[in-house]
Amino acid sequence: MSDAAPILWAPTLERAEATAMAQFIRWLQAERGLSFADYQALWEWSVTDLEGFWTAIIAFFDLELTPWQAVLGNRAMPGAEWFPGARVNFAQHVLRHARDRPQAQALIAWSETYGRQEMTWAELHDRVARTATGLRRLGVGQGDRVVAILPNTPEAMVAALAVMSIGAIWSLAAPDMGPVAVLDRFRQIDPKVLIAQDSYMLAGKRIDRCDVVAGIADGLPGLAHKVHVPATGTPAPEGWMQWDDLLAGAAPQDFAPTPVPFDHPLWIVYSSGTTGSPKPIVHGQGGLVLECAKAALHMDLGPQERFTWLTSSGWIMWNAQFFALMQGATVALFDGAPNHPDLLQVWRMVAQERLTSFGAGAAFFMGCQKAGLRPGAELDLGALRGIGSTGSPLSPEAYEWIYREVKADVWLAPLSGGTDLAGAFVGGNPMLPVRAGEMQCRFLGNAARAFDENGHEVIGQVGELVCTAPLPSMPLYFWGDDDGSRLHEAYFDTFPGVWRHGDWIEITPHGGAIIYGRSDATINRQGLRLGSSEIYRAVEAMDEVLDSLVVDLEFLGRESFMPLFVVLAPGLVLDDALRAAISARIRADVSPRFVPNAIEQVTDVPRTLSGKKLEVPVKKLLLGGDPEAVVNRDSMANPQSFDWFVAYAAARGEKA
Repeated sequence: MSDAAPILWAPTLERAEATAMAQFIRWLQAERGLSFADYQALWEWSVTDLEGFWTAIIAFFDLELTPWQAVLGNRAMPGAEWFPGARVNFAQHVLRHARDRPQAQALIAWSETYGRQEMTWAELHDRVARTATGLRRLGVGQGDRVVAILPNTPEAMVAALAVMSIGAIWSLAAPDMGPVAVLDRFRQIDPKVLIAQDSYMLAGKRIDRCDVVAGIADGLPGLAHKVHVPATGTPAPEGWMQWDDLLAGAAPQDFAPTPVPFDHPLWIVYSSGTTGSPKPIVHGQGGLVLECAKAALHMDLGPQERFTWLTSSGWIMWNAQFFALMQGATVALFDGAPNHPDLLQVWRMVAQERLTSFGAGAAFFMGCQKAGLRPGAELDLGALRGIGSTGSPLSPEAYEWIYREVKADVWLAPLSGGTDLAGAFVGGNPMLPVRAGEMQCRFLGNAARAFDENGHEVIGQVGELVCTAPLPSMPLYFWGDDDGSRLHEAYFDTFPGVWRHGDWIEITPHGGAIIYGRSDATINRQGLRLGSSEIYRAVEAMDEVLDSLVVDLEFLGRESFMPLFVVLAPGLVLDDALRAAISARIRADVSPRFVPNAIEQVTDVPRTLSGKKLEVPVKKLLLGGDPEAVVNRDSMANPQSFDWFVAYAAARGEKA
């Protein structure tokens, strides 16, 4: 579909040969006798010989796994069984750098709440050991769930590693998430311990969440312990343990993370479908050890890197910070408003901390572009070698802005993956050229392809993003999904035995990839996915709103435009005051990120005969689809309701 995009950057031969990817290729030739004509040939091998590729990753990165009975005990999707018999611990692979480089920087934090902080590898190891010991004193053991409401701070990283080290299961929510959204997640997994920070500074203002956090704790009846992380002078509430008390005492001399089975749960993250509760996705310890190692090839990570990703703790990219930490890199955490005091604040951190690798959501870069920022002219970004982007497609204009106004000699490597597999399908390769609006390659070991509606692979045209071979980081299961039906419905009900991700993708003839947005009705706002049902729950709890429908019109590189359509109680008319009230409810109960761009009053929400809201047909219509082709009115319970949306789509088209 797309013509070959212009090349904006290419590495010098010297730079390409110094990358982790080049070192891996040389290792394959020296140790395994394998050579490849180009990257495409390497990728083909990696998705064809899964046993050979993943054992090579283990050997090249010196990963610590006990002997296994087989690489793949079962190859079927879903249900692939990786490395049966092996034992591993994710935290061990992070903390081993404390043994080799104890005084090197592990973490830096820029926080509006706490100021600037540093932590060496020795200090990180000590705090993780003391936290793990404290959790064990509370009776936390393998398989217990420990949940947290924390921003992107060292405390969150320490708590996560401590939980992982003892074989318990970690799950995290951001402090700005509404109580309904948090409880919809945490209630499903029945946590034993809650760790929470109930206030923080944002854009120079104190945000008090004491009552919200208390209400969430009250809504989790299985909690045995609550741990309070102090922030802005608030004391621990009655019945809560103070964070310092959890860490009290010296770290035990014999502390070591506990090896667990390869498929032992590591963390639970959440990705919402279009109906029902958020899906609690369980990832395994071993699968994420392998994925973190492999990602280092595509992100060119090593002990010399100084890495940051601008992320909320509620986004999967928070977890991706472990990709760098596991390679011994210094990770810089940003906790605050990225536009306070202005949009240069994050760039100031990149400059002052001499960061080599910086990533953020595409919306951040496009916001900087629209604001006319010139970071490269105003700051010293001499150390910056690579820029990453994800969350939504980065426009070709944003690529050009980065090379014009940030740095001409920088490797720009957007990636696309997701919460679902805690990894990427497509992204960067530091040995390849960068083309405007295009990701460089498919990730090794990931059999990502574009399928047409008949399940045939297509090249050079837009299709469904699928994965035709198992990955170690695919979900073990959804928590509570005993028969596997939700997992199957989420990814495998369109193409049997093939993962369908829900994105539109084009694989270009030269091996690159272009993502065009979501192919289903899941809402994607700045990289955070949310099921429409969570917005419905918040909005329809209002007495004024009888029914609602929301769609996200992010597609073909457009910025997300999310209209909300509401059916009001008899006699009410939508005015500015009611629009503000609806927005406030969504902001409070769900998140400020999901406040709609427009709110419109309708008389009826289109539904199927079985009562399901017709989100996908409305989305297709508003993206320019033929009104007669996007829906079969005979399948509708109220076909006349679609007429309003047809007129609305026509009016939007005339204004465009």
